[in-house]
Amino acid sequence: MPLSVQLGLALAVATALASIVGFLYKHRGAAERPPVDWRRPIWSSLMLFRSRWYTLGVLIAVLGWGLHVGALALAPISLVQATIAGGLVMLTVIADRFFGHRVTRREWIGVGLAAAGLAFLAATLEGAGDSAHSSYDSGTLAAFVAIVAASGVAVALAAQGGGPRAGVLFGASAGLLWAASDTSIKALSDSLGDGAAEILLNPLAALIAIASLTGMLLSARSLQLGPAVPVIAVTCVAANTLTIAAGPIVFSEPMPDEAVGVVVRVLAFALVISAAALTPPPLEPEVEAQLP
Repeated sequence: MPLSVQLGLALAVATALASIVGFLYKHRGAAERPPVDWRRPIWSSLMLFRSRWYTLGVLIAVLGWGLHVGALALAPISLVQATIAGGLVMLTVIADRFFGHRVTRREWIGVGLAAAGLAFLAATLEGAGDSAHSSYDSGTLAAFVAIVAASGVAVALAAQGGGPRAGVLFGASAGLLWAASDTSIKALSDSLGDGAAEILLNPLAALIAIASLTGMLLSARSLQLGPAVPVIAVTCVAANTLTIAAGPIVFSEPMPDEAVGVVVRVLAFALVISAAALTPPPLEPEVEAQLP
């Protein structure tokens, strides 16, 4: 494996840690601010930033975003995202030991299964670590990003109806939009040698900004509504699963040649999806009684 790819994966580990710590600080800050008002997104953002904890979380997340951009420029997107997703196991430890969250056994198991499934995905990336794999077909990229972003919007609209799962749904929506953004960042990294002006004028730069900022507001609302560990876990699973899928679909990263490798990859995705379903806490009896 080239040194550049190894450096990219080291940056991915640092990204995972910064992302989790940033999430937990943002949760602490968002919980003490007024609910996000979709009719006044700028006002809502300003209210969130009046919390020092939320601001600190965003600053840490921005640092993580910079590390993530560096990782995507140096290593294949599937390996980067699988490494970041594997870092999801740190969530329960950090939340429990350093932020005082009571992490249930169900959440420990769910987060662990998600990380294991994403690690299995990394294990089936045969030959993907030989280069950065940044080339892509514009039509395939546009279709993939459009479908993922539209799915994120659809999930956000479903969450608007409220209910006990609204926080998790908003988190999943934010994760999907960030997956669209991360895939676009990977594509744009192929133009790093063209100069800053060319990068800023690239349509992908505008898409990255819109998806990232919208995802940040959706994530803030999810952290206001749901328990920290389930919401953060579902957000990370949604973002990482779709971004890992972009590797072979958009950037032509090699798939396993043998049937066993294909089966392992399918089972890994099934494990991740099952973990995402397991991680949200069960509904309280009185809530369940109110549901139709």
